[in-house]
Amino acid sequence: MRAITTAILTTLLFAANAPAQGPISAPDQPSSQIEQKEPAAILEVGAAGEWALTHGRPSYGPNLAVEFTPIPEWLEIEAGVTPFFSRGQTEWDTDLIFKKPFTLSRTVEFMAGVGPEWAHTAANGIAANTFAAEAAADFMFWPSPRRRFGWYLEPSYAYSFSSDHDQSLSVTAGLLIAIP
Repeated sequence: MRAITTAILTTLLFAANAPAQGPISAPDQPSSQIEQKEPAAILEVGAAGEWALTHGRPSYGPNLAVEFTPIPEWLEIEAGVTPFFSRGQTEWDTDLIFKKPFTLSRTVEFMAGVGPEWAHTAANGIAANTFAAEAAADFMFWPSPRRRFGWYLEPSYAYSFSSDHDQSLSVTAGLLIAIP
């Protein structure tokens, strides 16, 4: 756990020298002539799977998140909710991830982020709430440089602060919809 935390923090702290997300321009015209505005938000609609590393069984469910950019080229914030379902158990995960964006090409972005997660679990008539830390790597693929619609793949790791310190890996994938 300490090695993962160190690697993520190092990536976020020393990412200033890497190419960051910037204005989007048409391929055959200078950026001074045509410059596309960053969308107000990006809606993520998809499906997720979660696998417990300590105990438990896999669970799956839909995912809905919204992402916005308060500091261009430096910070994107994603707020999302995922209900996970497995035999005899339902878990609602809500997270707030702070991400550093990197533009890999005009149609591919990568973001590394960390943040808090709250989970409400109901199993066998017993409900419990837990808090966790989550680390995520977000890959966004835009078929067109205009970035209106695309798809994403987001693997993540969560470490719970509950008494049994659950750990889990999850993968979320789905559709990106830019909100102008």
